Amino acid sequence: MEFLNTVLALVVTLGILVTIHEYGHFWVARRCGVKVLRFSVGFGKPLLSWRDKSGTEYVIALIPLGGYVSMLDEREGDVPDEQLSQAFNRKPVLQRIAVVAAGPLVNLAFAVFVYWAMFVVGVEKVVPLIDAVVEQSVAEQAGVLPGGELVSIGGRSTESWDEVNLALAAFVGEDREVVVEVRYPATPALKRFTLDLTGWQVDLENESPLMAVGIEPFRPSIPAVLGELVAGGQAELAGLRQGDRVTHIDDVELKDWDELVEKVQSSPQQSLMFAVENNGVARNVAVIPAEIVADDGRRIGVVGAAVVPVAWPSEMLRTVRYGVLESVPQAFTKTWQMISLTLDSIWKMLEGILSVKNLSGPITIAKVAGASAASGIEAFAGFLAYLSISLGILNLLPIPMLDGGHLLYYSVELFRGRPVSEKIQMFGLRIGMTLLFMLMGVAIFNDLMRL
Repeated sequence: MEFLNTVLALVVTLGILVTIHEYGHFWVARRCGVKVLRFSVGFGKPLLSWRDKSGTEYVIALIPLGGYVSMLDEREGDVPDEQLSQAFNRKPVLQRIAVVAAGPLVNLAFAVFVYWAMFVVGVEKVVPLIDAVVEQSVAEQAGVLPGGELVSIGGRSTESWDEVNLALAAFVGEDREVVVEVRYPATPALKRFTLDLTGWQVDLENESPLMAVGIEPFRPSIPAVLGELVAGGQAELAGLRQGDRVTHIDDVELKDWDELVEKVQSSPQQSLMFAVENNGVARNVAVIPAEIVADDGRRIGVVGAAVVPVAWPSEMLRTVRYGVLESVPQAFTKTWQMISLTLDSIWKMLEGILSVKNLSGPITIAKVAGASAASGIEAFAGFLAYLSISLGILNLLPIPMLDGGHLLYYSVELFRGRPVSEKIQMFGLRIGMTLLFMLMGVAIFNDLMRL
């Protein structure tokens, strides 16, 4: 069932973004008088198709990993004399630039719209309260103390942990000092601390920037109560049931869920005696955790049991909401922040500061889409906006085969007064295909390794 939900989330996510992207090309092409032959969402065998009165064929195809708009073009085939004025290649270069740029620009505009809608409805955020500071960490060396709320990092307001991580991510690979402001209950004035990020190393594949800087966020205590059990897992096979509260393991009292996880993970293939309570009835259950290999190579134990979610205390939540007009600049600011982060990450990968292991492909997108969809409409909308930005930026890169590659050629034509030669375009196409296939290969390899 989880697999089907993940696949459905991927199809819906890509379906929305691809449709929006291709509609941008389609809409501007129509306004420029270009005859559109086909508007396809997906590749491969058509599952559903129909035509409008102008002869454009609309297609929903089998493979939902992209789409395209096919336009009348003399380079693609013979064009009747009476339709030459509708051919894309006959249009002025500025119109061709507008048609090509429309797709990625609509993706960016869609992100602005999504963020605007989220700010109008209201976004619930967790207050970034510092629970602990790791010894010998960057935060401890700066003098940061637990118990305060992170208010800003590097001049950027941080109203939630997501914003804290995004603010810190912008400084990965930069040897500099960053000022953070913290509000403590006992003092009305903000405390300022200077983080020395010289030589700061972050493994973004395995840790968040927050973890790397040495700050542990506050989380409510989670009781050791079993939620959903994996079918055929060690917990279910041993006779544990959903709703069981684990009070002891091998006569050692448990305080919370973290202690249960720590004991299970440290005891692969060892018999553990769980003392549990359920509806006032106590019993003992012998469980042998199965052994798996974690991402870092450690062999850990698992029993196949999820935690029962715990509600956050109301004082730890805040709802950020703006009026209809107020939300407009907020949405543009949020979109620009994500665009800047994306461009900065791409540049740092080219410089070798960030590892290519951070590239993700369709498998990771599917997993994140499924998880965000399961977390609610707010999480899914935020992921959709960010992915739309990523798609828009990727397509604007000056790589042949992508929209940005075509824009590069048309820009050269605009300044030179004549098109780039077919020979150069074909050479660029081969380079672009090689680069894209390499990137896709790395992204899919990373996806498989994450599995």
